[in-house]
Amino acid sequence: MQAAREGLLLIIVDVIDMSTTLESALDAGAAAILGCSPDFTRAPVKVAPEEIGQEASRLAREKGRGIILVAEPRVGSEEERRGRCQRVISGIEKGGGVIEAVVPNIGAETPRLVDMKDRVVVAVTDTGGVAFDAAFQESRRLTVGTVARTLKQKGMEPALTAVSRALKMLQETDQGIAVVAASRNSLEDVLAAQFIANLFL
Repeated sequence: MQAAREGLLLIIVDVIDMSTTLESALDAGAAAILGCSPDFTRAPVKVAPEEIGQEASRLAREKGRGIILVAEPRVGSEEERRGRCQRVISGIEKGGGVIEAVVPNIGAETPRLVDMKDRVVVAVTDTGGVAFDAAFQESRRLTVGTVARTLKQKGMEPALTAVSRALKMLQETDQGIAVVAASRNSLEDVLAAQFIANLFL
């Protein structure tokens, strides 16, 4: 939230699995990606899943396609996943969007569960989703990054893709780039964020 408020372009890194899932969605041809908080979070900042649901609907209408929700628990029923996403679902419904599927947040394999081509994919997750949501309240200048294997990329390719995308997004008005580890308790996020930051340098 603070980095977004300072005018930085953000890259949210949640390797297991939000940013890996969304990078894979882009591999599969997704029209747009978003992240948002589930209904309940302990994050000490403002989140607004309803607003992200409305933005997802706006983007989906532009493409004339539907919305895919990626949610948790990874192992559980669709009903359980929907039960944690009522706020974003409410925003989507208000915006006139159509939810085509609700699938688990399992990284590279997620796009194999449903056709994501030209869809808007929203990851409703406890760490990366919450971080994306908090930043979104201050700025729309954000994306994701990962170092994990994705649907179509391996080795250094995912990290290089994140760097390339961010550089293309960068505008003269941006104060710089912030690479954000979604959770300080996830060493894989911290190390991946550092690796991506080093690629910029």
